[in-house]
Formats: sequence, C-alpha cells, structure tokens
Amino acid sequence: MAWVLLSLAGLLEIAWSIGMKFSEGFTRLWPSLCTVAGIVLSMVLLSLAVRRLPIGTAYGVWVGIGAVGTAVLGMVLFHEPVTPARILFVCLLVVAVLGLEATSGH
Repeated sequence: MAWVLLSLAGLLEIAWSIGMKFSEGFTRLWPSLCTVAGIVLSMVLLSLAVRRLPIGTAYGVWVGIGAVGTAVLGMVLFHEPVTPARILFVCLLVVAVLGLEATSGH
C-alpha cells in the first residue's frame, strides 16, 4: 500500500507542477487553488508512504516521478524542446526511480 500512496503522491506532484504553469504565477484563481490542493495532498500521501518506506527511497521516487512526468508533459503540452539529450536524461531518471524501488528492500 505504501508504494500505491507514493505513486499517487508522485502523480499529484506532476499535476501541481503543471498547475503552476496554468496558474500564471498564482494570478489565476482556479488553477492556483488546484495547484495548492495538489501540493498539500501530494505531501500528505508522501508522508503516509514514508511510514513504511525508507525516506531516501520514497523521496527519490517521488521527485523522480514528478520530474519525469513534468518533463514529458512540458514537451507535449507546452511544446518545450524535444532533443535526444532531453530524452536520454528523462530515461536516466526513469532508470534511477526503478533502481531506487528495486533496492529499497520493501
């Protein structure tokens, strides 16, 4: 269950990161409220996950999910550059997240 909570927390990190872009510097009400709610809920789920998982692993996976998802959505939604180097480094993040999960001992 801890991994499910952590995965949901990571997905919410993606959501609030993208929400920040739509909030335009917290100048738009609804995107701003959704962003803040996403941050809070993501942190709550992360804190529940670390009851069972090592903090280094959980935090690394959480950040990794958020970074990969936000980078990919940035390329898709906001037409950010898609270069071989960016794709390589996103793939390396995925490998790092999987490695942390595989070596967590849980």
